[in-house]
Amino acid sequence: MSGPPPGIDISSGGGPPPGVNTGRGGYVDPNWPFPGGPNDAPVIIYGYTPSFALALLATILFCLYFVAHLFQVVRYRTVYFCTFPIGLAFEIVGYIARCLSAKVNPYNLIFFILQYFFIVTAPVFLAAGIYAILSALIHRLGREYSLLPPKWILWFFITSDVVATITQITGAALIGVKQKKKEDPTAANNILLGGLAYQVFAIGLFIILSGVFIFRARRQIKQAGLTLFIAAFSTATLLIYLRTVFRLAETAEGLGGDLSTKEVYFGTLEFLPVVLAVPLLNVWHPGRCVGRSIASDSKEEAGIVELESRG
Repeated sequence: MSGPPPGIDISSGGGPPPGVNTGRGGYVDPNWPFPGGPNDAPVIIYGYTPSFALALLATILFCLYFVAHLFQVVRYRTVYFCTFPIGLAFEIVGYIARCLSAKVNPYNLIFFILQYFFIVTAPVFLAAGIYAILSALIHRLGREYSLLPPKWILWFFITSDVVATITQITGAALIGVKQKKKEDPTAANNILLGGLAYQVFAIGLFIILSGVFIFRARRQIKQAGLTLFIAAFSTATLLIYLRTVFRLAETAEGLGGDLSTKEVYFGTLEFLPVVLAVPLLNVWHPGRCVGRSIASDSKEEAGIVELESRG
């Protein structure tokens, strides 16, 4: 991140004068005087003052989705889908911090770090829930239609999600530490970039495996009345993938690049894909449509699941 312009003493509470462009590290809002607090950066790292309306809308929507998904996970006892509410909890924390940036102090590093950390890592948990759905579908419709056994698919993508989660959390946390110390965050950014790149690879591979399975099992999908669910599942997967590709491109540019300093990109390629994907799996919840288990092969359970999916 760029430092303050020459001659400005941050320690004394001064900041860049209104309207000064400090380069790729951020900018100064001419309508928001520099607070000069101990946790304040000399510039607004976002590259803009975040929209309070967008952050508040996101917080409200994700709170509603969280309550709905948590209720459905408990109601349908879909333990395999419990990572979805966890991801939504991350979204809520992230957008609350973004609200504080927008309304209280856009220069505050703590608010920036919290929103960045939680919003960047939340979709990793959402993706874990989506991975589990494919295993549930394979058990429901037949293993012969899948390129790989469902257990292999589940464990490979769970492992991939763990690797992506640890890497992204480490990278995002280190970026926060570097920004707070006003040090170069390039190395930390590269760690986050690696985690995002691996997640893009994993979701891309998942899309291929899912596509092959759906094509092979197309008749069984129709007979089971799962056509709309498959459409919702596929759309949600592609939306999460779009968001992850955006984050990869943004991180590759680094903080201060065009993708990270124009809120229109954040709104349309981070907020919008996730906020559209999540309710699809509320309406067509896997616990109701597919079943509560990803490991049962009994005919009795299959019959129960079919009755529930039509109820």
